[in-house]
Amino acid sequence: MSTDGEKIVLGSGKLYVTEFADSIPADNLIETEDNQLGLIQGGASLEYKPKFYEAKDDLGLVQKTIVTDEDATLKSGVLTWNGKTLAKLSSTARVTEADGKRTVKIGGLKNQDGKRYIIRFVHEDKTDGDIRITIVGNNQAGFSFKFTKDKETVVDAEFKAAPMDNEGTLIMYQEDIPVVTP
Repeated sequence: MSTDGEKIVLGSGKLYVTEFADSIPADNLIETEDNQLGLIQGGASLEYKPKFYEAKDDLGLVQKTIVTDEDATLKSGVLTWNGKTLAKLSSTARVTEADGKRTVKIGGLKNQDGKRYIIRFVHEDKTDGDIRITIVGNNQAGFSFKFTKDKETVVDAEFKAAPMDNEGTLIMYQEDIPVVTP
């Protein structure tokens, strides 16, 4: 690791999803086996897209630019999953279990649950320190999965961020840094 904390980040991580209840709880409450969406394949990607408005005079002598909108999306492929996983990916999903069978019904606009989730990606690094990316939102891209004879079935999830606090925060990025002792 460099002296100013820069690091080379290698590898994937774990993806946790739990229902949002107005604040982000402690790491140990989010990062539990029950909250793990599934083991992921293909890593995860975070995309932040600001939109700008630019005002300038006709001669190009003065200019002012401001951010007018922001979008943030966290994407990942979920390799290990079941019907309960689908319920976290669809706001209209209903899950029932009876007689050794889990049934998931998806669809019907009247079935929207309105839930928002905490989505946490954790990249563990014993050498340089862990990285945590947290958003609050839900999957707004739907999902698809394909059953083929020679490839595993991966469910792609795409979570769109919503503000998580009264400051409008879309992404919370946390990284372990060296502690300097006097």
